[in-house]
Amino acid sequence: MGMAAEDYSTLESIRHSGGVRPDNTWPSNRRHAAAVARFAGQEGIGLVTFHAGFLPQRRDDPGRSAMLDRLRRIADIFGEHGVDVALETGQETAETLADALAQLDRPNVGVNFDPANVILYDAGDPIQALCRLAPHVRQVHVKDALPADSPGTWGTEVAVGAGAVDWDAFFAQALAIRPAVNFVIERETGDDRDGDIVAARDLVARYLSAQ
Repeated sequence: MGMAAEDYSTLESIRHSGGVRPDNTWPSNRRHAAAVARFAGQEGIGLVTFHAGFLPQRRDDPGRSAMLDRLRRIADIFGEHGVDVALETGQETAETLADALAQLDRPNVGVNFDPANVILYDAGDPIQALCRLAPHVRQVHVKDALPADSPGTWGTEVAVGAGAVDWDAFFAQALAIRPAVNFVIERETGDDRDGDIVAARDLVARYLSAQ
């Protein structure tokens, strides 16, 4: 589920425009969430994922309280249709996200874990983040990235296997999650996206067959 007017030009622009954080886009995002929830419920889609936006680290931050109120509203809208939601990782540390989920206190809210986003946003180590968030993970993105050359700038998405994700360690943790989760390949850049997706599929298949 996409949010209105998100600007991914820079880390700073998405920090201010992403997810449910902006006040000016909240009414349209709320309406959009209601429409998506109705559709998902009608079509038997059990999980919808989206970016919440940058969650402030401190519990006493007014911006965090406002975002959690909006996320509760979205969770309840989806819950009315029997649909779970998952917040995609990367825009804050795993510790901040885990703490926010505890505050959120909605059983139908989990995590869509993207190891590349943790690298792209410079939000920690993806394996450590997966270990911390494992109890909440509902879905996993298979995507790879290299860290930024300088602080405050984007890292670089690359083909799976060409980046900084330790896939042996990653799958050791991800395959232990219960109930088992789906692995969804995501490739947003590159000159041969089809080929990269096929290579990622083959990598996932190798780990699954080794179980």
